Amino acid sequence: MDRLIHTAFTGLSSSMNRQRVIASNMANSQTIGFRADMIAMTPVTLDGPGLEVRTMSDTEVRGANMKAGSVTQTGRPLDLAMEGDVMLTVQARDGTEAYTRRGDLAIAASGLLVNGEGAPVVGESGPITVPSGSKVIISPDGQVLLQDPAIPDAPPTRLDRLKLASPAGTRIEKGLDGLFRVFGGGVLPNDEEGTVLPGALEQSNVNSSEVLTEMIEAQRLFDIRTKLVATAKEIDEGGAALMRMT
Repeated sequence: MDRLIHTAFTGLSSSMNRQRVIASNMANSQTIGFRADMIAMTPVTLDGPGLEVRTMSDTEVRGANMKAGSVTQTGRPLDLAMEGDVMLTVQARDGTEAYTRRGDLAIAASGLLVNGEGAPVVGESGPITVPSGSKVIISPDGQVLLQDPAIPDAPPTRLDRLKLASPAGTRIEKGLDGLFRVFGGGVLPNDEEGTVLPGALEQSNVNSSEVLTEMIEAQRLFDIRTKLVATAKEIDEGGAALMRMT
């Protein structure tokens, strides 16, 4: 009986972890550039005398679904959709480089160019700061250009270029803040041929209908495992009653 309860209990724990991931993906189905978390459940048999028959269920978030989301035209000059597999480089809260597909940019009160999460956008010379009163134009090759609104006919001047990083051949991992980093430390190389689509945004790659189906399946599995624990309790009580009769 102990074996059944142990297995069912670890299964319940795995189901709860799975539901947390599903809920997070559902909550971010409308987040710009979001990459859905992927979860893996693995049966683990305990080693040792009398333990081999007890099986645990190990559940972890093993990565993110890097499939591209749909692209929506916005017409807003500071909106960017990354093309191919390149990622926009930003500065994380701890000051390190991190990477994202979220391209809804804006100019903060301090002049910093930031994305929708408030993370400073990194160029070839570090975080990009826009001079006050300048109009920003971002070209398809990632060049950040400035134009004086008072002289609209003057050619724009180059301020910097977005660091469009290439993750090809490098293992990256997603952090709790939703940003990607190089596994084990380090930075991604700049992709000189990386391009962006100005005036557009890449949407979340979460499929709401699929996630809703997964949520229903996870809830049903949780209910089944709960019933297993209740069944084990009933069998145990029945066995104890028989022992008392003897």
